[in-house]
Amino acid sequence: MSDFWVFGYGSLMWRPGFSYVEAVTAHLAGLHRALCVYSWVHRGTRERPGLVLGLDRGGSCKGIAYRVAAKERDGVIAYLRERELVTSVYLETWRRIRLEREDAANVHSLTFVADRNHQQYAGRLGREKLLEYVRGRRGQSGANSEYVVNTVRHLRELAIHDAALEWLADRLKDEATPAQ
Repeated sequence: MSDFWVFGYGSLMWRPGFSYVEAVTAHLAGLHRALCVYSWVHRGTRERPGLVLGLDRGGSCKGIAYRVAAKERDGVIAYLRERELVTSVYLETWRRIRLEREDAANVHSLTFVADRNHQQYAGRLGREKLLEYVRGRRGQSGANSEYVVNTVRHLRELAIHDAALEWLADRLKDEATPAQ
């Protein structure tokens, strides 16, 4: 068994929660980052859902690829399934990504994609609707505003521009405490 890769595009970028050997900026084609998943657990509740990121059809996404040691495989995959599949709104898939390093290697990575057929799939929402679903929402992992602000902060550190998320974070920054 060999090392494997995990692609992070949201909170996995700033809070992976597992050990890894290497972290590299990476590019995924065919899917884009979007606040398209109603959060009933981590950043909201069934009664007051928040919104979290998912990978949705079309475009492309720049994120972080984590190389995980082969000996950690079972534990890391179990952890990610517990974290990401709590309500089965994501599909666990293996996707080809391009690592943004000197060799520009293409590798397969474990990736969690929004399930468009799941009842928590929010689809494409306008900016004001995004703000309505994020502002004041809280779940087991904390405030929804904190999730958005921390994600944008890390995207900016990676020189990744996301106009919709930045607009939202600017309106939420006073109610969010950034992760250290």
